[in-house]
Amino acid sequence: MMAAITAARAGADVLLLEPNEKVGRKLYITGKGRCNVTNNCEKKELMASIPRNGKFLYSAFDRFGPADAMSFFESLGVPLKTERGNRVFPVSDKAADIVDALFLELRRQRVEMRRDRVIGLTVQDGALIGVRTENSGELKGCKAFILATGGASYPRTGSTGDGYRLAESAGHTIVPIRGSLVPLESKDPCCAKLQGVSLRNVQLWVKNERGKIVFREQGELLFTHFGLSGPLVLSASAHMDFGKSVYTAHIDLKPALDERKLDARLLRDFEERANQDYANALGGLVPRSMAPVLVERTGIPADTKVHDIRKEQRRRLLESLKDFTVSLSGTRPVEEAVVTSGGVAVSEVDPKTMESKQVKGLFIAGELLDVDAYTGGFNLQIAWSTGYAAGLAAAERMSN
Repeated sequence: MMAAITAARAGADVLLLEPNEKVGRKLYITGKGRCNVTNNCEKKELMASIPRNGKFLYSAFDRFGPADAMSFFESLGVPLKTERGNRVFPVSDKAADIVDALFLELRRQRVEMRRDRVIGLTVQDGALIGVRTENSGELKGCKAFILATGGASYPRTGSTGDGYRLAESAGHTIVPIRGSLVPLESKDPCCAKLQGVSLRNVQLWVKNERGKIVFREQGELLFTHFGLSGPLVLSASAHMDFGKSVYTAHIDLKPALDERKLDARLLRDFEERANQDYANALGGLVPRSMAPVLVERTGIPADTKVHDIRKEQRRRLLESLKDFTVSLSGTRPVEEAVVTSGGVAVSEVDPKTMESKQVKGLFIAGELLDVDAYTGGFNLQIAWSTGYAAGLAAAERMSN
């Protein structure tokens, strides 16, 4: 949509081919239905939030950065607000307002929208001369074609991986795709036992097999039957590559208390519950369904009276509360990821125009490219910036 609007504003006649009944379906689910439009940050922070091929995006961000994206949507009548972590949302907290604004601007710019799916590219002498579609047959004579299908995550929104197949058919290298911002799997039996337990205000840090901390942040996570999920875990996944390392999650259940203060808290709780069984006394410290797992991890019999718990046993409990470990085995399938990592090799795309270096007249934008970012509005900014660059360059090619 951004590419089509930009090209139309630059004077090109634009046909937008969309296999879904409605445009922008994936935007509806971004930011938990609120649409985290961008991140209101400086370029240095923006670049630091893109761990994969960030340098490729320098030119695109220079031409259309977060401030430009905010101005663009506010000019379309969508007031925005900046929240914690510089995350930008519509004041209405409705992703639909972003989709509607884009849709109305497409109509204002007289972009023709047609429900159809591209199934092939027609290339002759190293240049794109047409595209083949499911419903309209072959569309010939197009001087520029922008491929912006999204990745392979959330296929029900239209991201079915078509773009990778089309780009590969044009001679592009596809860096193997995997999920990013995705739940994590674990074979630790504690996860199934704690299924449905949500923890707020905990600290999560992840170590690789060499003991290096690759992620540390405070927030919310969720235990599931397959492992771990929730905002903290999705953020952590962007820092992990299971093809290169093995990881362990460490959870501080009481990050507001250092060990000395937590020990004092345990002593107070144990004094108040001196005659209770150990398992029952844990209810004031953790969610009730977590108590049996802590009993197992600390090795203290569940029916031990609290007044009989020794200092070294209390120490084991403290260590479990401050460092609850979960071994990780991998990520969930890419279809469950927020974004797709991998894609069209950026060395084969012009970073200023998003034009393919393999095929003249073919432009590639958005999640299809081998770039991805952390959570916080950065991935949508990549979409706006690369879409803008592609739209502008495609329109220029049309005028030549």
